[in-house]
Amino acid sequence: MQLFFNEELSSDTEIIKFSREESKHIVKVLRKKTGDTLYITNGKGYLFTAEISLDLANKCEANILKSEYQEKSNLHLHIAIAPTKMNDRYEWFLEKACEIGIQEITPIICDHSERKKIKLERFQKIIQSACKQSLQYHLPKLNEPITLSEFIKTHTNETKLIAHCESTEKQSLKQVLSQTNTTQFTILIGPEGDFSTKEIDLAKAENYIPIALGETRLRTETAGIVAVHSVVYSGVGKIE
Repeated sequence: MQLFFNEELSSDTEIIKFSREESKHIVKVLRKKTGDTLYITNGKGYLFTAEISLDLANKCEANILKSEYQEKSNLHLHIAIAPTKMNDRYEWFLEKACEIGIQEITPIICDHSERKKIKLERFQKIIQSACKQSLQYHLPKLNEPITLSEFIKTHTNETKLIAHCESTEKQSLKQVLSQTNTTQFTILIGPEGDFSTKEIDLAKAENYIPIALGETRLRTETAGIVAVHSVVYSGVGKIE
């Protein structure tokens, strides 16, 4: 199934008008014609089934035939992860984390961060594309960048974890998942130079649990993917 994205659609929408770029893709690349079926999501849980009514390369329109709502998972996984020095590595994380099933992402600026400016608009497009590819109807939330010290003061009611590389006492993420019955997680992932000792202490003071993601030292983006995969496929929050 080819999935399109349009955040402006609602359950009351009757006609969708595609942009010039999307119209060209639908008509010229996919070779869709009047009467063909299209599937669109608004990223808010809805899947819309539509029938093409106008198949011009610069102006494609479709009538909405029906809309279906998919319930959210009980799981809410929020990864707060430092931007990487090489931007393409962070973009890779965003793409794969969305395909696996993350719910929320916050770029955090840390003491050792080498990149402190990001392009949210580009990141948002990557997230949309990943959701279309993986046929997901709930778009993960992407937040504005924030410093770690500010971030850790804003979250209080979920299981809060910090993954770091210092040789201090830590639990494995697997242990934490096996011992909890919560469905709300926030996990901190640091930059290439890891969190500073001060940052780790600040997080622990706000009740973040230090965790290890394995026996080897991981890159920032790899650590993020390991964390997402471990939580999502642990079965926590799964709707039976």
